[in-house]
Amino acid sequence: MADENKLQQTRARIDQIDEQIQALITERACCAQAVARQKDISGDESDYYRPEREAQVLRNVIKRNQGPLPDEDINRLFREIMSACLALQHPMKVAYLGPEGTFTQKALYKHFGHAVKIAPLAAIDEVFREVESGAMHYGVVPIENSSEGAVSYTLDMFITSPLKICSEVELRIHHNLLGKTVDLADIERLYAHQMALAQCREWLDRKLPRAERIAVSSNAQASRLARDEQGSAAIAGDSAADIYHLSVLAANIEDQPDNTTRFLVIGRQSPGPSGRDKTSLLVSASNQPGALFRLLKPLAEHNISLSRIASRPSRQGMWEYVFFIDIFGHREEPTVADALQALAKEAAMVKVLGSYPSAML
Repeated sequence: MADENKLQQTRARIDQIDEQIQALITERACCAQAVARQKDISGDESDYYRPEREAQVLRNVIKRNQGPLPDEDINRLFREIMSACLALQHPMKVAYLGPEGTFTQKALYKHFGHAVKIAPLAAIDEVFREVESGAMHYGVVPIENSSEGAVSYTLDMFITSPLKICSEVELRIHHNLLGKTVDLADIERLYAHQMALAQCREWLDRKLPRAERIAVSSNAQASRLARDEQGSAAIAGDSAADIYHLSVLAANIEDQPDNTTRFLVIGRQSPGPSGRDKTSLLVSASNQPGALFRLLKPLAEHNISLSRIASRPSRQGMWEYVFFIDIFGHREEPTVADALQALAKEAAMVKVLGSYPSAML
């Protein structure tokens, strides 16, 4: 009886805490509406969503966390609160590389929460066009995978697009084998995006050596085909299993346990400094010996750290290349600004693709 009384007291305390939490969320939502009324005066839609402000809020949330909930769970809870409050201010429209059930959609929800209007599009260039036209406020596209490298088509779009990188999202990628069969020996065809096939190559060689591997435009499309075709299976995330009513035949089949994909949020605004930022550059140089060295030297002389460098054909002439460089820091920081000014003197062209908050959890 004593234990039962203690349990009832604990449950009563939980009810009291729930009331307090709900009251505080309501108060926060009212504050968000008050902010919206103040922003309406300016008439600038881009002022509603401030990536640098949200990054600072979430960093403080994680800094205050003392458990027992892990940082990732606390971050997700506050992200959804912020998403709902932002929707009260201004409904956010976000395009992404679809269809429904892709990892890009999962990255979108991780960054924006679920209180946004989303539009799955068939190709990366469509995402860019919808944001450029103003039909969508932002877009989410993949940029690189930790084991398979850069998404070339996304890089190429930045050569001509006026859009800015507003944020980045890093998502741990867990691939699952999905299908309707119970016996793996019954699988004749395996559908997946080419990067998913590459990321699971060793597992597939061991477990499905005889199945035909067919690359398709997305893992979501692969799931649709596996649903509709007898003897077929797909590689996709767990959300695709729910959407397309497939069973998880094998979970976490990726070869690298730390397999991670980085996504970019693209928009028409340039975020201010958040205190922990990256800057992405598009740089070209004349085709001469030591050209890359001369591009990197100004960054080294100003103690600027690089997190990434990739090259792509410039499309301006045979064997001419442009370099995509990610550095730590914001373009408004004096050291970074001085480094960019020195770089401009050495490069044929320097295009700042954006300064934005570094990815969190």
